[in-house]
Amino acid sequence: MSYEHPNQGKTTIREVERDIMSRPTEHNTTNLDLDRMTMMLDLLGHPEDSFRIIHITGTNGKGSTARMAEAICRAYGMRTGLYTSPHLERINERIAIDGQQLSDDDFIDAWEQIRDFVALVDAAMAKQSKPKMSFFEVLTAMAIWKFADAPVDVAVVEVGMGGSWDATNVLDGDAAIIGPVDMDHMQWLGDTVEQIATEKSGIIKPGCTAIIGAQPHADKVMPILEAAAAKNHATLVRDGIEMEVVARTLAVGGQVVTMRTPNGTYEDVPVAKFGEHQAHNALAALAAAETVIPVNGVLDGDLVAEGLSGVKIPGRIEQIRTSPTIILDGGHNLNAAEALRRAIEENYDFKQLVGVIAMMEDKQVEEYLGVLEPLLSHVVVTENSWRERVMPAEELEKIAVDVFGRDRVTRVDELPDAIQAAVDMVDAEDELGVGYGHGVLVAGSFVTAGDARTLLKEQVDPDLQRTKAERVHQPAVEPEPRDAAEDGSTAPDGDSATDDDSGPESSVSSPASPSVSASSSTEN
Repeated sequence: MSYEHPNQGKTTIREVERDIMSRPTEHNTTNLDLDRMTMMLDLLGHPEDSFRIIHITGTNGKGSTARMAEAICRAYGMRTGLYTSPHLERINERIAIDGQQLSDDDFIDAWEQIRDFVALVDAAMAKQSKPKMSFFEVLTAMAIWKFADAPVDVAVVEVGMGGSWDATNVLDGDAAIIGPVDMDHMQWLGDTVEQIATEKSGIIKPGCTAIIGAQPHADKVMPILEAAAAKNHATLVRDGIEMEVVARTLAVGGQVVTMRTPNGTYEDVPVAKFGEHQAHNALAALAAAETVIPVNGVLDGDLVAEGLSGVKIPGRIEQIRTSPTIILDGGHNLNAAEALRRAIEENYDFKQLVGVIAMMEDKQVEEYLGVLEPLLSHVVVTENSWRERVMPAEELEKIAVDVFGRDRVTRVDELPDAIQAAVDMVDAEDELGVGYGHGVLVAGSFVTAGDARTLLKEQVDPDLQRTKAERVHQPAVEPEPRDAAEDGSTAPDGDSATDDDSGPESSVSSPASPSVSASSSTEN
């Protein structure tokens, strides 16, 4: 970090975010190569060589697995770096060191330190008639630089999309995790699971440990992944063969899981997330942690439990309110919808669950809604804040009516109003007024989950944050004047005038309690 002259220009985090995010998207099909990232690492002196790496791809579960692996490594005393995407609320979320996202100053400093190198890469690409660095490439370079600067012992890095040409694939992972491979991002990754699996297998590097999660299309996908591992002489660890979830039982706030890895068996490990898929994510994370933690044999079970029992995964089947229960989920494809449905059916007993759905136009919208249809008593369709990509509520309504029927669909174009409408529906059916068995599910996109997370964040009344002295105020009316005989002065109306401040010593306002309704807790 630039301790001597940090942020001399008094730049704000919003200015930096606008600068970075104005660059081309990673969805730009003209930049499907590693030329810019390779040049950037050359200019920086290859900082990625200073730490071990866990590299994670897959259609679903990347973020959860990344956070679990990082937590286990940190519990073992390793200094960790974590790079994930997308962010839900603030861009700082994408880069964390020792479990803490970068502060605004640290994030700004990282950008200022690599900005000139970005300009060099952009200029070199322009001479070759190639595109400049994308925003995801810039963020990836910032993460690598900060991890080396910290310095971290291990970096846990989530692929942005795909694998082979993803910006993160300039890294050679000691462990390469490939989670479930399914249909998503077909415009860029291919129209078949075989093509998508081929793209994702690109993170398997020579001599690494390739950790393969449970595959929904195993007969088509596994031959491709196994061939990539063999080609690179990678150690293969497959869910259901070299590793397995032996047993799992439900528990308050998550589950207790027994797992077997190549190093041994871990019994009754608490995992602080719902759903069978999260047990398998924890298994993959554990196998990866075994690869990078400098310990021979089985890891300490207490430390593994310490790591996995405290993992927080925002936007992934995240309950953020009670009475009524409000759950957020950013999943947007069929595999994610199926995992969401199974987890809710397994862990909740809803009599009424109202969905608030906003999705991107390029997703399998009808199929996604079809998976959730048996779960939802009613659905409120709406739009999130990404206006360029979100499916218009009017179009989403037509699809939802085909899936749910006219009487189970309501359209509310603005997300805050849609959430409030869903809460009102639930409250109307909750005769006891305690919220049991009644809930709201906000889902369909990470942008939707992020927007809702901001809207539903508990807000402290501003007056509560003021000191007592700041809350003391003078009475709004003037005190009664003294008798004129006391000082001899005479007011215009014949009474004695005074500037004495006698009266109540203080008057403290009594602020109202923070509201828990969706509409009144809006941040923006």
